[in-house]
Amino acid sequence: MPKIHQLSETLSNQIAAGEVIERPASVVKELVENSIDAKATQVDVVVQDAGLKLIQIIDNGIGIEAEDVPTAFLRHATSKILTTRDLFNVHTLGFRGEALASIAAVADVTLATATEAGLGTIAHIQGGKLIDQHSEGLRQGTQISVKNLFYNTPARLKYVQSQSTELNHILDIVNRLALAHPEIAFTLKNGNNLVMKTAGHGDLQQTIAGIYSVGVAKSMLDFSGSDLDFKVTGYTSLPDTTRASRNYISLMVNGRYIKNFQLIKAFIAGYGSKLMVGRYPLAVINIELDPLLVDVNVHPTKQEVRLSKEDQLSNLLTTTIRERLGRENLIPDALHNLRQHKPVDMDQLTIALNQVTNPQPAAPDMVHEDPAPLPEQPSSTPETGASTGLAIDELDARPIFDEPDRLAAWDEKYKQAPQPTVVPDLTRDDKPKERFPSELRYLGQVHGTYLLAEAPDGLYMLDQHAAQERVNYERLRREIGEVSSDEQALLVPITLDYPASDAVTIRARREVLAGVGIELEDFGQNTFVLRQHPTWFKKGEEEQTVRAIIDWVLNEGHVTVAAFREQTAIMMSCKQAIKANHHLDAPQAEALLKHLAECENPFNCPHGRPTLVHFSNTDLEKMFKRIQDSHTSFGGAK
Repeated sequence: MPKIHQLSETLSNQIAAGEVIERPASVVKELVENSIDAKATQVDVVVQDAGLKLIQIIDNGIGIEAEDVPTAFLRHATSKILTTRDLFNVHTLGFRGEALASIAAVADVTLATATEAGLGTIAHIQGGKLIDQHSEGLRQGTQISVKNLFYNTPARLKYVQSQSTELNHILDIVNRLALAHPEIAFTLKNGNNLVMKTAGHGDLQQTIAGIYSVGVAKSMLDFSGSDLDFKVTGYTSLPDTTRASRNYISLMVNGRYIKNFQLIKAFIAGYGSKLMVGRYPLAVINIELDPLLVDVNVHPTKQEVRLSKEDQLSNLLTTTIRERLGRENLIPDALHNLRQHKPVDMDQLTIALNQVTNPQPAAPDMVHEDPAPLPEQPSSTPETGASTGLAIDELDARPIFDEPDRLAAWDEKYKQAPQPTVVPDLTRDDKPKERFPSELRYLGQVHGTYLLAEAPDGLYMLDQHAAQERVNYERLRREIGEVSSDEQALLVPITLDYPASDAVTIRARREVLAGVGIELEDFGQNTFVLRQHPTWFKKGEEEQTVRAIIDWVLNEGHVTVAAFREQTAIMMSCKQAIKANHHLDAPQAEALLKHLAECENPFNCPHGRPTLVHFSNTDLEKMFKRIQDSHTSFGGAK
């Protein structure tokens, strides 16, 4: 067996880099978090070849003292904590002292920093070794350039994906950090192309507009809730503005972006059945709590944390969103679902973001379920960077603020009084004052599927199947919860045979089945018998219904009685609802409208589909050219 020996410092740092620096986006995250901790109000990110050739972070923060520069690149060197007590009371984003050492171990790094205007420090570190350090006139702030990432660990390069994929990861990180810190102005450039820009005025909704589009920001709801330990605030989208993944939900704890499946699940649970299956909201969730209640030292990247009282926080999130949505009119505009979303390209993205910060007409909705990959952009003639006045092809040269013209640009950007900025109007369009129209008058039926009704504010079209599903669901949800004595005896008991493995599972979850009124008796080794059933079973479908319920229990992992009752109510409400091509007479249709209006949530079926849509009076007039978009009436229209 080989002799035991201690690893060299260089090799130790390269191993540590494998934990902290997974890809170029990891470098961006660590360095931008350092800028945030340095109290910067402006952070500019520039990358070339999606970060493999160059990552440059420029901030106007407090800078680093000259004598601290060599120490900053040592492993486990930090200014954030001193004692064990500090480790459990972290108020900053960085504290482990691993990032700079890990980055410098696998890249060529140049640091230019100054704590105030005047004499600063420039240091060159390559492969973890300090090559050069000298003083030079600089402006306050820090610029760090990371070149040739993984140049000395080529095995890591095989895990790096395409440039468009890596750039998307970088954009995602910068977006999350900008959402967590709307008080900071961020820019991101890939080569000559401005990819992302936020204003940094401290308005979260305006930051959302800079990232997702003005249209999305206007459609989002603000929310807030608190208890003795937690405060939650943020913005979330209406149920008709959703995406196909949870990736558009950003979760922040004390200003730190984290990943926590349980909290995201609790947040989504606040929507209840208002979301369609497989659809998720866009949201920015800020959670404030005592740092003693969170342990951020459980993962090298600090994106996974351990929370005390996590169940309590989950309940607060669910309750806050449920109550906030409960105050809203959620009837969608009939024309909203007809709008087509085209794939986004970089030119459109740049134009839209420029419109956010320098508003012209409102920018188009830029967010889609499956965004097109960010294309490779050919290099062109030198172009002045929007944030610094520096030609992009000069970025490999000396630091950005080492020449008089660049000092002037820095002065102009950071030292002058801020100029007034025209901010896009992010107020939501007016909604009907009533949560649900109280004066719906039935007009007729279309193709035995849709009901037409009118109210003073326009025309409503209802999906009769979705509407009755909602009515049935709310009735069944009550009845399924009342399983005490309301049972129907079977003249001929139902016998149910299952494989041995399923029979074991059924016996283990017998209490869950009993929670909805299904009392199974053993009738042999792998056979059960049902002698009575709840009255809410549809006549003639008793065996089919109980088998469907048992199948759901078998396929589901951990299941609670409450969740099972909910799922059973959803399933049964669909089975019992009227189908398409079923003609209703006027009294039946009017009764359905009445029952729908009495529902706790009349806006969508239990699967999330809308029960009704609304054509406003203005929509109708536009459709028939009675008015123009400018609301100028055509002559003679009556």
